[in-house]
Amino acid sequence: MLSRVYSCAVVGLEGVIVEVEVDYTNGLPAVIIVGLPDAAVQESRERVQTAVKNAGLNFPRHRIVVNLSPAAIRKEGPAYDLPIALGVVILAGFLPQESIEGAMFVGELSLDGIVRHTRGVLPMTAAARSNGFKRMFVPETDAPEAALIPNLDVYPVKSLADLYDHLSGRHLIQPYQPSNDSLEPLFTPTNFAEIKGQEHVKRALEVAAAGGHNVLLVGSPGAGKTLLARAMPGILPEMSIEESLDVTRIYSVADQLPAGTPLIKYRPFRSPHHTISHAGLVGGGNIPKPGEISLAHRGVLFLDEFPEFGTRVLEVMRQPMEDKVVTISRAKGSLTFSANFQLIAAMNPCPCGYWGDTQKACTCAPAVVTKYQKRISGPLLDRIDIHIEVPRVDYEKLSGDRLGETSQSIRARVQTARNIQNHRFTNSPDVICNADMRIGEVRQFCSLQPEGQSLMRAAMSQLNLSARAYHRILKLSRTIADLAGSEEIQSPHLAEALQYRPKLIM
Repeated sequence: MLSRVYSCAVVGLEGVIVEVEVDYTNGLPAVIIVGLPDAAVQESRERVQTAVKNAGLNFPRHRIVVNLSPAAIRKEGPAYDLPIALGVVILAGFLPQESIEGAMFVGELSLDGIVRHTRGVLPMTAAARSNGFKRMFVPETDAPEAALIPNLDVYPVKSLADLYDHLSGRHLIQPYQPSNDSLEPLFTPTNFAEIKGQEHVKRALEVAAAGGHNVLLVGSPGAGKTLLARAMPGILPEMSIEESLDVTRIYSVADQLPAGTPLIKYRPFRSPHHTISHAGLVGGGNIPKPGEISLAHRGVLFLDEFPEFGTRVLEVMRQPMEDKVVTISRAKGSLTFSANFQLIAAMNPCPCGYWGDTQKACTCAPAVVTKYQKRISGPLLDRIDIHIEVPRVDYEKLSGDRLGETSQSIRARVQTARNIQNHRFTNSPDVICNADMRIGEVRQFCSLQPEGQSLMRAAMSQLNLSARAYHRILKLSRTIADLAGSEEIQSPHLAEALQYRPKLIM
């Protein structure tokens, strides 16, 4: 008698259906698992035997063979414990094969039969629905995440014994009903009203938020660069449900969904330390996992002390910043992770931090300053639309009681500009904001008036702008025009965009 139970594997960010076949052959009692399993899957043998016994069922005394199909896909993790145990229970005659018709099972088993959390439940559930499954049995803790996928009955399983009672009709498990509880953000941003001074930097961040542009903040230590960057998520527009599911899928695969947060409704803010490895930033490993740039998808990636990051680490960001995805290639194949993030970088102008400071003299030699600034390559700087200097804040502003404009009011203007862009790019689903525009959209939506063309011509010759910089200035000008409610890019809009070009290298 051969039993078949369906489960799911996660390859990249997508779920792949896995058929768990269980049969027995002649020989000494043993459990053999085939189908390219990793060490965690191989260890399922001991967990399953003990869990079945502790569920009050007899484990068959046969040579049992478990095949995980398709064999070409490497199976990793303990998510196959529950389907393997269920296959053994069916093989032993405790349940009929028909009891699991149209159902998929995932979950790790503890020795006492409790079903534990499994990473990647959201893409698994999406794969189940797209492949015609009607029921999904998941660990009790993962039911809120799985229930995000509509038109599929999700059953929270507490233990193997409870699942056996349900399938045998003794005590039914009720499908999980999603709640409408409000979710707390993973990161609480600073309110712009609490930041004293720096009005021109706040304006630059508002422009960046309105168009999805990358920003580089340059200033002396203690000027407020980190504080300003941490306020950025507070003025970004709210995520749509499609964007939330897109981000949640990545966090589910990376196993970084916080407890009690099945859906990420707020834009991510990731701030890795400058000692991060290449694989930690862009993703990788023997079995590739998403890195920080993918975890910042639809949100903000903040890189403090920008020149202190390794040169190789920074340079691998160039392709994701352009293509909005990162492709990790291995001998066994390639995987693509989403990486549509907004980069906010902060740096000091020199090693001591006070080059160009109005109150404290710099102790660095000119050659040292130049070498420090050139740690960031020209091609990478060319991909950053807004370069803004963050000066010291005067005592009068710091000690004053006057509050600035709140993040909520700035966010309202940003949302209005994004609404204009959403209408503009209705026929371009891959383009969400102005920073995502390709050459065709730039030519269509970023035409200049004669005065603007003269200004751009002068800027091209004086600033030695590349073709990429030319198009990025046009995109930035389009965002500034959107904030002003203008259908055309006027000369003041272009002039403001040109002011955000880099001024670092001496």
